[in-house]
Amino acid sequence: MRTDAPVSQSPPGIDADVVVVGAGPTGLMLADELILGGVRPVVLERKRQRRNVPKAGGLGGQILDLLRYRGLLERFEAACTAPPPAPRFPFGGVHLDFTGLAETPMHALHLPQQRLEGVLDELAGENGVEVRRGHEAVAVGQDDAGVTVEVLGPDGPYTMSARYLVGCDGGRSRIRELAGIAFPGVSYPEVNRLAQVTLSDPVTVRDDGGLDVPGFGTIAFGFTRTEGGLFGMSASPDSAVVSLYTVEEESTEYDDDVPLTVTELQDSVARVLGVRLAVGEAHRLSRFTFKARQAERYRLGRIMVAGDAAHLFPATGVAINAGMLDAVNLAWKLAADLAGGAPGGLLDSYHDERHLAGARTMLHTSAQVALRRGHDPAAEALRELFQELLVDEQALLRMGGLLSGADIRYPMPGSPHALAGYFAPDLVLRTERGTTSVAELMRAARPVFLDLAERADLRETVREWGDRVEVVVAESGHAPADALLIRPDANVAWAAGTGEPAGTAGPALREALDHWVGGR
Repeated sequence: MRTDAPVSQSPPGIDADVVVVGAGPTGLMLADELILGGVRPVVLERKRQRRNVPKAGGLGGQILDLLRYRGLLERFEAACTAPPPAPRFPFGGVHLDFTGLAETPMHALHLPQQRLEGVLDELAGENGVEVRRGHEAVAVGQDDAGVTVEVLGPDGPYTMSARYLVGCDGGRSRIRELAGIAFPGVSYPEVNRLAQVTLSDPVTVRDDGGLDVPGFGTIAFGFTRTEGGLFGMSASPDSAVVSLYTVEEESTEYDDDVPLTVTELQDSVARVLGVRLAVGEAHRLSRFTFKARQAERYRLGRIMVAGDAAHLFPATGVAINAGMLDAVNLAWKLAADLAGGAPGGLLDSYHDERHLAGARTMLHTSAQVALRRGHDPAAEALRELFQELLVDEQALLRMGGLLSGADIRYPMPGSPHALAGYFAPDLVLRTERGTTSVAELMRAARPVFLDLAERADLRETVREWGDRVEVVVAESGHAPADALLIRPDANVAWAAGTGEPAGTAGPALREALDHWVGGR
């Protein structure tokens, strides 16, 4: 992600353009994207070292497309612990099985959070991001000119000043609390334990993915419900590693920094399933609880929140995708504002768009709560019917878009085209300079006007924004529009329909440029 964009110099008396609090996936992604936009961030992380306690076990959803558009996906793939999983994902106690589709709508990587943060940290170092570990933000203040942050560092307290502050400091965000941003929602009285382990003999992995346990019988692949809770497992005869999962109703508050142990896992399996499994080597052990909470505002003046500080979802597999996409959405808007000439309301659109995206994710993760928590015959009937509906291809495709985040459409003023508001398709482009693609055009994180139909009239409209928008003329087989205006986060801000008259396309394009680029 190295960039040749000039890094801004903060005004006198300002220590940083942006202070990012939290060096998890959201905070590090935000810092890397800010550098790409020419902004100088400082990242404050209260912990002196990266976490060793396992958390998320993978990365999936639309963020993978964004990383590919930035030219970084191979870097993350190289850090994976195993090949990409088969496209079959848990959803509220049932499974979404995309293996029968010609093209899966949901992709994932076996990339544990520790490794993910390691790659993001390496990128931050290469890009010159200053990450201060062991530095805790303990107080904040803001006025019309900027923010001040009281920091407790290894050598004592000090004060920082910045133009903006972004809290990426997790579900118990101190920044959100200090800013006075409400975080309504509910906490569910259940504890989830997830592990990837080897099992000692004489347990046998069956060809159907189940287990044969002497003295107990067969444990089926998938989910098993008992009076003690929910047990899930997946295994393969080709691998010695077995995935185990338990859910129990508990009101115990666990410290996130205290890791799950093999003994605690075995005790949980015994309570739920009635058998104590002999665990050999543990490859992953994690424990988590579920909350459904969303910040009322993602922006309050010069303070923003992103990632878990902005939303906690009651299901697995979505939080990092959502948080990193928050970061991508916010970074280019902060960069435009700091560069000067940004349109009014641009920073407010961060809340508008990502709160909408968070609400959409909250919808399907809350639906998963209803699917998984019921234990009576009616709940079993609901799960059976839901699974039956997922045999249909269109239903599966819609669920895949929901799970990945690809179905989220931002409101785009003045552009009714079907592509407007969605992530831009990766078209193959033939230009005077050779063959390229939309993905390659987005590596620089700049607005792009893509002329696919030799529309000199529309290029003339864009000429007034020539210093801010890259203009590309190209041919593409089966072009979905005459022209596209693509934002730095790879979302389509405007599109001209095939053969759309200049009398309607031109004014709509001008409106989109004023709204998203500004500063002629």
